[in-house]
Amino acid sequence: MGEAVPVQEAALNNAEWCHAFCRSHGITGRFDAVAWSSAERTPPLYPDAVTLVSGCSPESVVSRVDASPGCSIKDSFADVDLRPSGFEVLFAAEWLRRDQPRGSDPSKGWSAIADVDELERWQAAWGESPVEEPFFRRELLGDPRIKILARADGIGLRAGAIATRSRRVIGLTNVFDLEGDLESAWSDGASAARAVWGWMPVVGYEAGESLDAAHRAGFETIGSLAVWVNQSHS
Repeated sequence: MGEAVPVQEAALNNAEWCHAFCRSHGITGRFDAVAWSSAERTPPLYPDAVTLVSGCSPESVVSRVDASPGCSIKDSFADVDLRPSGFEVLFAAEWLRRDQPRGSDPSKGWSAIADVDELERWQAAWGESPVEEPFFRRELLGDPRIKILARADGIGLRAGAIATRSRRVIGLTNVFDLEGDLESAWSDGASAARAVWGWMPVVGYEAGESLDAAHRAGFETIGSLAVWVNQSHS
């Protein structure tokens, strides 16, 4: 596959991951031509809607969700103004793509999590869970389109990422490294995902230091996104 990966493919891949994650929490979203959305409030850190095409009207996006305080919407093309609906930008980020392998050895301690005990250790190493109960649930382990990847040494889990395969791309998210070597985590996580599914472009999104690390790992910026949140008080 030599053609460029459009932002639409990255956004769809991310929406499919959000859909699977929310479904593992008993929340069923829906896809249509405009967006993925959930009429029920999604778990912390996850949006209530993800736009799938550019130029969406703010009203059409907001009408799909419970837009009360706490609602968040991922504007995949950074072109929807939700301020009139009471939202403000929580953060901006960049969509990323890496087409060519970088010669990393995917066998360098990286493998897919296989059971619930490993998943609990992975979540503890990731360290960003906003709840005490399992945030990443066992149902994800049975989804053939998802691999929760980890690099282990003799002490324990040292790095990790979550890979989601969609029709044309592999998405990488929740990338971490306990030693702070995010460049290697992005590079080797991509290689580990390709070791599972074969060669496909790898996409994701990031901001700040993790964005810089992904760039060093060979990922290119292909577009911008914004996450909006209604932070008003009821």
